[in-house]
Amino acid sequence: MPQSLDNLLVVGISSRALFDLEAEEAIFRGQGLEEYRRHQLINENQILKPGAGFALVRALLKLNRLTPGQRFVEVVIMSRNSSETSMRIFNSIKHYDLDITRAVLSGGAPLAPYLQAFNVSLFLSLHEDDVQAAVNAGAAAALLYQKPDNVMEELDQIRIAFDGDAVIFSDESERIYQTEGIEAFEKHERENAMLPLPQGPFAHLLIALSYIQNNFKNPDGRAAPIRTALVTARSSPAHERVIRTLRAWNVTIDETFFMGGVTKSDVLAAFKPHMFFDDQHGHCDRAASRVQTGRVPIRQLDEPA
Repeated sequence: MPQSLDNLLVVGISSRALFDLEAEEAIFRGQGLEEYRRHQLINENQILKPGAGFALVRALLKLNRLTPGQRFVEVVIMSRNSSETSMRIFNSIKHYDLDITRAVLSGGAPLAPYLQAFNVSLFLSLHEDDVQAAVNAGAAAALLYQKPDNVMEELDQIRIAFDGDAVIFSDESERIYQTEGIEAFEKHERENAMLPLPQGPFAHLLIALSYIQNNFKNPDGRAAPIRTALVTARSSPAHERVIRTLRAWNVTIDETFFMGGVTKSDVLAAFKPHMFFDDQHGHCDRAASRVQTGRVPIRQLDEPA
């Protein structure tokens, strides 16, 4: 009987995001495909070091081990490698005891067309073109920054932090701020405080995490080991619409920080997320030296002919 991924949180991650393949990427770009192929075949039994998305993937997969007989998360390797050059990836997956059994090995072809086929909830990559194509196709996707130097210690909880506008929520209000300024933005938010914000690209991911929290049946009675945070540049009076929107979605955020323009880096370092998602280059650049960070590109729609 075919297995369904419809009711699972499915994370699609590139091999370069899961493992440290920067040296191999340099070989591919500097010496070409054939030298890259030779290098991977010669070194296929050399275990790769963890990459930028490794900690988040490992933490999410632990959920399945805590609930025997029930799965919440699936991870799919999505790589432009061919099957011939992928053995090193699978050997590394086995070495780290990661419960990953599904893969897309496209042999150089684009990955975005396969996201819907695997019901991918979140796509993570270090290749900007693949991330942008995924976002344009309507998927929640993020371009990962390299791991910060200060690797975080192992945490019992899965911790994920989100920016608000253009990430959890749509960029409707953000566009007003960018084009008309802070006073117009605050006026718009006051006038629409009772109207829920439209969903942004990561709304479904947040809702899925909230669903897992509410339906997690841990044998020892403990709650799901997931903790979420909203770290937004908003402040009063623009806070009210955010709070009412989350109520309307029936979603509870564990920790909320209305930063009011203060840099987010120190709060993020204290929260210690496995991943922080933001759409702004500046916020991501500052956060990336402290915590693992993923930038969410703006969706680019084709212009009408």
